[in-house]
Amino acid sequence: MAENKDNKMEKLVSLAKRRGFIFQSSEIYGGLNAAYDYGPLGVLLKNNLKQLWWRKFVTERADMVGLDSAIIMHPKVWEASGHIQNFSDPLVDCKQCRRRWRADHLLAGDGAKPGYDKEKPLAEEVKCPTCGGELTTARQFNLMFETRMGPVTDEGVTVYLRPETAGGIFVNFKNVVDTMRQRVPFGIGQIGKAFRNEITTENFIFRTREFEQMEIEYFVHPDHWQESFAEWLQMMRDWCGWIGLPADKVQEAEISEKDRAFYSQRTIDFQFQYPFGQEELYGLAYRTDYDLQQHQKYSGQDLVYTDPITKEKYVPHVIEPSLGVDRSVLAVLLSAYTEIEGGRSTTTTAIKDSEVVLKLPYYLAPITVAVLPLSNKETLAPLASDVFNTLRTVFSTQYDATGSIGKRYRRQDEIGTPFCVTVDFESLEDKAITVRDRDTMAQERVAISEIVDYITGKLPRI
Repeated sequence: MAENKDNKMEKLVSLAKRRGFIFQSSEIYGGLNAAYDYGPLGVLLKNNLKQLWWRKFVTERADMVGLDSAIIMHPKVWEASGHIQNFSDPLVDCKQCRRRWRADHLLAGDGAKPGYDKEKPLAEEVKCPTCGGELTTARQFNLMFETRMGPVTDEGVTVYLRPETAGGIFVNFKNVVDTMRQRVPFGIGQIGKAFRNEITTENFIFRTREFEQMEIEYFVHPDHWQESFAEWLQMMRDWCGWIGLPADKVQEAEISEKDRAFYSQRTIDFQFQYPFGQEELYGLAYRTDYDLQQHQKYSGQDLVYTDPITKEKYVPHVIEPSLGVDRSVLAVLLSAYTEIEGGRSTTTTAIKDSEVVLKLPYYLAPITVAVLPLSNKETLAPLASDVFNTLRTVFSTQYDATGSIGKRYRRQDEIGTPFCVTVDFESLEDKAITVRDRDTMAQERVAISEIVDYITGKLPRI
């Protein structure tokens, strides 16, 4: 098996477009920088990831509830959270080619420490990566997308597209406590879009201006945050295994006080070894009671929690496991992408091209089973259609009758389909079909009447 790290990203981007996973947004108009659309297979993969997260992090836990809050919220929400005042990145311009860069990214790329003096230019040795030109003094650039709400622009209220999903959870804390009768410790989970006007976007879907988050705000007693932090840390470790990330590709980084968000007293980043370097994948933060205290102050509402048994009153502290959907998709695809020189066929000794197999966890694969009639002859079509209709009521299923059976196997391997079902002429007599496993290539004859139970039994349950 060969893995060329230099062009793996390029190959994956090509595969993603060619096989219908991810497209450049607005491509017929030349595309829009850092904007991507999930195609037919991409949306299935992404939904499988989100459904797995929701099941493991929310519905299977008695101490969790869900929420779907608005993208546009009252602007005071972001004033209270500190986003209007503090949610910014250091921006520098190249005096020669006029390109703009995040100063901290340039420093990291130059091997320098992330700290810098905002009032002074960057060190002279830090130059524009594009043309080598001199850079301006860093200035702060707010990352929130601003718009106006109302029928008349000049008279409308300034509002923002949410830069994170957490705000909607915090402002609904009291509503959830009152309606769901949850006792601390408990958490609120949410999956939703967030928007950040990033200075620089890069590396396919790794850093974009519109992205999706899977976030939890877990409310705890101030004296017991360490236990909950440790529990969610292990949960996130388990998650990385569930979605097929190799253990040697994932690193945990304890973030120092000077590099943490101002509200955090402890943060651990999960970093993944991408082809372009080791970068942040997920984050786990202890946010203290900062958020509820701020919203209590700015809204004038009482957000003090009263324990229904002990009657103790306090403002809960918060543990936040934050996971990005798009970065998860990218990490999963990179981990699953397997290139085999010479292919996997053992039926011939001839030199063959390399073969790509997307070894996704079976429960994440966009297509679970493909139905492949051995021939296009009319005698096979009705039975193959019956098998397809039976399977598609239970599994994500694709019908593929174009090309040789070998080419169709390879086509399904390339999109990660775990099982291929071949309907042949013998099927007309014995009412059985051949099931091929993606990873082992083992083939087994299974009765048509038993095919749903067979596939169900082969799918791992976590």
